[in-house]
Amino acid sequence: MKTYNLAFKYRIYPNETQANTINATFGCTRLVYNRFLGQRKELYETEKKSVTYNTQAKELPLLKLELPFLKEVDSIALQQALKNLETAYKNFFQKRTSFPKFKSKRSTRKSYNTVSTSNNIRVEGNFLKLPKLGLVKIKLHRQI
Repeated sequence: MKTYNLAFKYRIYPNETQANTINATFGCTRLVYNRFLGQRKELYETEKKSVTYNTQAKELPLLKLELPFLKEVDSIALQQALKNLETAYKNFFQKRTSFPKFKSKRSTRKSYNTVSTSNNIRVEGNFLKLPKLGLVKIKLHRQI
């Protein structure tokens, strides 16, 4: 029987510029999530219509033109924030959870998701290569 590791935990040790980029990514994903959640709520309250992920994903490049600092962070993380919003809406309408809430800047738990495409996330020795961050020093909790 073959065993697979489905998840990996890393303790990262970013330098100062990488830490600033990570914090900027937290803020940008929160901004995208909150902006599009507000858009969905407002559209439903005024016109009783719903918006899909695909419609909002097409608006994301326009938002990047309006807010140029969004180009400085990982674009996949911004798309994942939209997908998280779509999942929250689906769970609400299937009566699994309450209505999605706006993300708080003061929350103690900050995170963002990204997806590995064309080997853009990989482990190289004691470093983890991440998009827009480069090589970040890590400590593995188990061997890969």
